[in-house]
Amino acid sequence: MERMKTIQLRRYTLVDGEYDAFVAWWEGCMPRVRPAAGFTIEFAYGLPETNEFVWAVSAEGDEEAFVALEKTYMASDARAEAFAGVPQRVADYNIRFVGTEFPTAE
Repeated sequence: MERMKTIQLRRYTLVDGEYDAFVAWWEGCMPRVRPAAGFTIEFAYGLPETNEFVWAVSAEGDEEAFVALEKTYMASDARAEAFAGVPQRVADYNIRFVGTEFPTAE
């Protein structure tokens, strides 16, 4: 039986001039902090030409379980430490849960 997981797609438009600093910070923090909080980073891609960063994070269970886990993560000391002293580098957030995974051609 396949385990249920919920995936959240996170699309950011970054503050002009902050792309490199954001990517360096993200690479140094998120692969350590999110998995320690019970999440899996599915992928992360930067689009420097358009100043965008797109990534997906998942957690076991349904959307309600994801939201509960994220609430705990948002209040955690580890998250607070990761963001301490970091300037606002995201100009626009587009965060949504994704639907069913579709098969791909082999």
